[in-house]
Amino acid sequence: MKPPQKQKDPLSLAALIGANLIPFIGIFFFHWDVSYIVLLYWIENLVAAFYNILKLAFLKIDSSTEKVGKLFLIPFFCIHYGGFCAVHGFFFIYFFKIGAGSAPFENSTEWWGPLIFIQLLYSVFARIWASRPPEMIWAVIGLFISHGVSFVENYILGQEYKTGSLKKLMHQPYKRIIVMHIAILAGGIFVMQFDSPMPLLIALVLLKIFFDLHLHKKSHTT
Repeated sequence: MKPPQKQKDPLSLAALIGANLIPFIGIFFFHWDVSYIVLLYWIENLVAAFYNILKLAFLKIDSSTEKVGKLFLIPFFCIHYGGFCAVHGFFFIYFFKIGAGSAPFENSTEWWGPLIFIQLLYSVFARIWASRPPEMIWAVIGLFISHGVSFVENYILGQEYKTGSLKKLMHQPYKRIIVMHIAILAGGIFVMQFDSPMPLLIALVLLKIFFDLHLHKKSHTT
């Protein structure tokens, strides 16, 4: 019989909860509406991608074939996931009416080949970032710290870089979006219909915390 799974990352779990509590400050003290909450969670997709690229880079691989494959998969992930997030953000801009002015590609020279997806992500991010409330920078910093603590405690010190796989790391960020952000977007649309009342905003943040804890436990148990 296998021994029971144990959670062994209390620091990263505490950092995750702490970072997820920051939106409450925006709701109570800066009057954030649902678009700012969903905006923050979209930005978190990019934070997660940043650390996933580091995981791919630090992943220990013995096979020379897989080492060559890793050199291909890292830029492939950047382009593919970047395009995935760009389309997600593009929908977010127009549905929640974030920002104003020209469309992301208007009056710009298209980048070469597949890099057009990175260009779209850059354009969408610039539009969203310009429309954020100034105090949101602290929430984003909190997310960077939370994901960074998990990366160090679990992936480096917990030696997950020795047991991970290219296939698993390539699929993890997409699973996060599919499982969590469909729920967040659905919840955001529901909250928007009622003009973002505080109780529903709080419920949306609690929903995000629930999904984060579930995914965290699922990813870091032994």
